[in-house]
Amino acid sequence: MKLPVVDIEKTAVVLKLLGDKTRLTMVKILDTNDCCVCEFVEIFKASQPAISQHIRKLKDVGIVREKRRGQWIIYSLNRDSEYFPMIQTLLDHLPNQDFKLKELEERGLRISCD
Repeated sequence: MKLPVVDIEKTAVVLKLLGDKTRLTMVKILDTNDCCVCEFVEIFKASQPAISQHIRKLKDVGIVREKRRGQWIIYSLNRDSEYFPMIQTLLDHLPNQDFKLKELEERGLRISCD
């Protein structure tokens, strides 16, 4: 299967964004789970504004999308992005991060939006 060719300038921007450990970990988590900002706040022990800034940057280039569920905004990986095939290849080389969400569940901090 031939992968789509993407613009070098845009690819450089995407790779620079994913060069940040927090954002890269967020994207890896979103590869298998949808999440709320408050969950990322707990996982990364960072402020809500800092996490929102990371999400905004990922959203601005189309890597992440949001969906409102009641009072919650849930973030997911945008599998329709022109960058998704490249990102998926990268994510396939990274260790699973689901244990971070399991730890949240065990502490009673995993959001249930259903």
